[in-house]
Amino acid sequence: MLSAFTARPIVELKQRDKSKIESVLAYGDRLLVGLNTGSLRIYRVNDPIDEASERNGSPTDEDRPTSQSGPKPADLMRELEKFSKYKVEQLAVVKEANILVSLSNSQVHIHDLQSYELQETLTKAKGASAFAVTSNVVKDESTGVPSIVSRLAVAVKRRLILWSWHDSELAAETSEITLVNTIRALNWASGTRLIAGLNSSYVLVDVETSAVTDIIGPGSIGGAPGQDGGRFSGAGVASMGYLGMTSPPPLATQLGEGEMLLAKDINTLFIDTDANSLGRRQIPWSVAPEAVGYSYPYLLALQATKGTLEVRNPETLSLLQTISLPSAHQLHVPQPTVSLAHAGKGFLVLSDRCIWRMKALDYDAQIDALVEQGRLDEALSLLGMLEDALLKDKQARVRDIKIIKAQQLFDQRRYRDSIDLFTEVSAPPERVIRMYPPFIAGVISPLSLLHEGNLKKDHFEAGTDGASDARTSSEGTPPTKPLSESNAKDPNGGSERQDGEKSLEGKDLKIATEELRGFLVSARTKFKKILDTDGDVKVEVLDKMPQKELRDIASLIGRPTLDASEDQEQLLQTAKLVDTTLFRAYMFVSPSFAGPLFRIDNFCDPDVVNERLIEAHRYNDLVDFFYGKKLHCPALELLKKFGEAEEESQDAPQLHGPQRTVAYLQNLPSEMIDLILQFAEWPLRKDPDLGMEVFMADSENAETLQRPKVLEFLQSIDEKLARTYLEHIIQELNDNTPDFHQRLVNIYIERLKSGDFASDDDQAAWKEKTLDFLKTSKNYPAYEALHKLSKDDPNLLEARAIVLSKMGQHRLALNIYVFQLQDADKAEEFCNQIYLTETANAPAPTPHGRATDIDPSDAPPSIYHTLLSLYLSPPPPHKSQWGPALNILAKHGARMPAASTLNLIPEILPIKELESYFQGRIRTANTLVNEGRIVAGMRSALAFSEEAKLRLGDGVRGGNDGRNRRIVITEDRLCGVCYKRFGGSVIKVLPEYVQSFIPVKRKFLLTRREHSNTVIHYGCSTR
Repeated sequence: MLSAFTARPIVELKQRDKSKIESVLAYGDRLLVGLNTGSLRIYRVNDPIDEASERNGSPTDEDRPTSQSGPKPADLMRELEKFSKYKVEQLAVVKEANILVSLSNSQVHIHDLQSYELQETLTKAKGASAFAVTSNVVKDESTGVPSIVSRLAVAVKRRLILWSWHDSELAAETSEITLVNTIRALNWASGTRLIAGLNSSYVLVDVETSAVTDIIGPGSIGGAPGQDGGRFSGAGVASMGYLGMTSPPPLATQLGEGEMLLAKDINTLFIDTDANSLGRRQIPWSVAPEAVGYSYPYLLALQATKGTLEVRNPETLSLLQTISLPSAHQLHVPQPTVSLAHAGKGFLVLSDRCIWRMKALDYDAQIDALVEQGRLDEALSLLGMLEDALLKDKQARVRDIKIIKAQQLFDQRRYRDSIDLFTEVSAPPERVIRMYPPFIAGVISPLSLLHEGNLKKDHFEAGTDGASDARTSSEGTPPTKPLSESNAKDPNGGSERQDGEKSLEGKDLKIATEELRGFLVSARTKFKKILDTDGDVKVEVLDKMPQKELRDIASLIGRPTLDASEDQEQLLQTAKLVDTTLFRAYMFVSPSFAGPLFRIDNFCDPDVVNERLIEAHRYNDLVDFFYGKKLHCPALELLKKFGEAEEESQDAPQLHGPQRTVAYLQNLPSEMIDLILQFAEWPLRKDPDLGMEVFMADSENAETLQRPKVLEFLQSIDEKLARTYLEHIIQELNDNTPDFHQRLVNIYIERLKSGDFASDDDQAAWKEKTLDFLKTSKNYPAYEALHKLSKDDPNLLEARAIVLSKMGQHRLALNIYVFQLQDADKAEEFCNQIYLTETANAPAPTPHGRATDIDPSDAPPSIYHTLLSLYLSPPPPHKSQWGPALNILAKHGARMPAASTLNLIPEILPIKELESYFQGRIRTANTLVNEGRIVAGMRSALAFSEEAKLRLGDGVRGGNDGRNRRIVITEDRLCGVCYKRFGGSVIKVLPEYVQSFIPVKRKFLLTRREHSNTVIHYGCSTR
């Protein structure tokens, strides 16, 4: 049993004293005792028991009152023998009014609290059977000033009479409420509401509104309004008067905030201050109590017939302690509104001859006692009722007890309830995981290797999901202290833990592991909030996280608080344990869930995962795991092993061939170029087109690779791969590196030189590609390309001409076209391209005209002039070519200087042959003249239109009227600048818009825009 209270007698009547104790009142260090003789004794209560020693120790016999030697617990200060003529049935104090209230001979008396002299007898309360006093702090509705309001309620048969004091002043008016039956007991539920116990029921009375509410409860507590509805017609089991038994009194006590307990006979009802039932079960009393009370946080019941005091938990209703108090018949618990001395520290129990003082033991010691007794629910309930200030680290105590309870639930095979409780308190994962066998818990399992082997054998033979995925120990853990063969298995064949309890196996293990996954996922989610992929703490997230979440994460690593710098390593290790155990759980219960775990950031132990997945032949998941952990070399080795195999493996058919390796290499960052090149060779040799996707894919990784390294690597394998890569980076990625362009030129030229083509069409296509690249590329060094081009190779002559042109040697290039290739069309096309290029770079036309196509006499010769000179004045031993020359003169004669052109024409050439030349020049000159006339006419028309708009307006309604505007000047019209009347002054009408500057106080100018038709003084326009 719990030792919540210890009983110590503080007042004991001597044997020769024939008096009996009828009532008692404790306030401060004073104890007032009313006797049956009408006397009042005043005691001063000492505290002879050292409170510290009492809290730290416990008596040897807690079920009986203790008597200790030393100072008296109470000293008799005074005795008033004539306090009353009759026995003092009840005592109360109104401290604010400095008065003592007593009930004697069915009358209520008012005494002075200091001298105890009678001040007044309440005549209205004649015939009183009980009274109740309360004091509360109330704020004035109008002023908001707080004041102490005390109320006295007296029960006189069916009447309820009320007196009130505001601070220390007695209110002049009293109120009276008549109920349906005789009042037997009164208890305040709040400052304005009163519970009245009647003969057969209870009612709730609002003293401010005089509203009466019937309380309906089970058995003898009450029924519907107007009925005596109760068990045995309103009488309890012990209330059958014809058997000579008295009806038990209605009992009531205030519990926690807003709660009350009603009790009659053995029936109980928990209600709130609005008389609504709280829906709790009844207290399992076998005998009706004599009195009930509440001493924070316990419910008290005095069983007079048994001579015991029961201490119960008001939430669970469990009996926690039974204290033997012979002949005790009355409880005295000071109300919170009168005294806070009882606040869990003590109350009084009295019999006819003795008064016991009940002292509460230390709450932490009470919690420890309940935990030692295994009453964890009672300990948690008590912790929930106690304030934080009354305990040492209440949250930690609650958490520790819930962890113990979760362990008990787990041992009882209530796995879901257990894991839910572990999750609720954020228990350290190691504490939870170590309850499982080694192939789930790993090295932290307390089981031996021998036990582990027995367990695995049992589970794998059971055929559970994932059993084949966990055939051996997870990590090859170092052996712990081995158990003997007799301890490894029990007589029934079941394995045992080191503590003697049966371990998990078969169906139980599967169910427990399924529940474990929820706990691990919850813990993993919390760790992911504050840990990045590298295991570093996210300080910025930690600073913004609510305190509750911080406490939960700290609880996971067994810390009261979380420190980012000091606890980083512990956080990482715990996260690693959680993820690794979650992986083991997935592999045992549902292996298909292991794959998604690898595709997100995780902290799984690579050694454990590698071993388990290889045993389970889940190579594809192993590759995904290696990629997520950035263990790329083992992953690529595994892919190479299965990819290069001649036959497809049944264990990993999706890894056969280079496809998976290429996809893996494409996802590697460009910084890992060496690793990429190391494992890209075999896919390139097996499938070059697919292998080149590693370097030519449309992705950032491929485009940011170190191109010189890639090029050298591809060149070492096959020149075709290097050419393909060069064409990709130059033509698609627009890489302008001269070295890359030159290398591609060299590849094109060397192929042309070799002449290794399957057909003439292939050679022609290759030559066309080479010439196109030589023409379009501007980044290769032309002089180096020229050295590669032989003068004697006919396949390279045109390429040589293009390169010479790139170097500015146009005449040499034309020599090749005219004399070596003897292709006039290509020579003309070459000149056209050069001319267009020069024209595009020529100066812009002048404002008065455009650049003419006819060069002045002093202009430099054009490219056509050079070509014409080669036709008409060829170097020896070549002869003049009249036909192509005349064709050039006819088509492009206007683009050449006339004087130098005519000088090139030999005198022997007939004038008739030059007819087309002269027609072309005349036609071009006429075109220029006509163009000038047209431009002049258009400018004239534009000037005429603008002048018409200025003089006549634009003809649009509401638009600009030009100089044709008409302004009407009336006497009321003012100047737009000085705002004076015009009179006979000279005026000026502003244009459509004008920027005007107005002086302000001779210091500043105010700028504004005037609208059309604004009229001002002529003199104001000069301001």
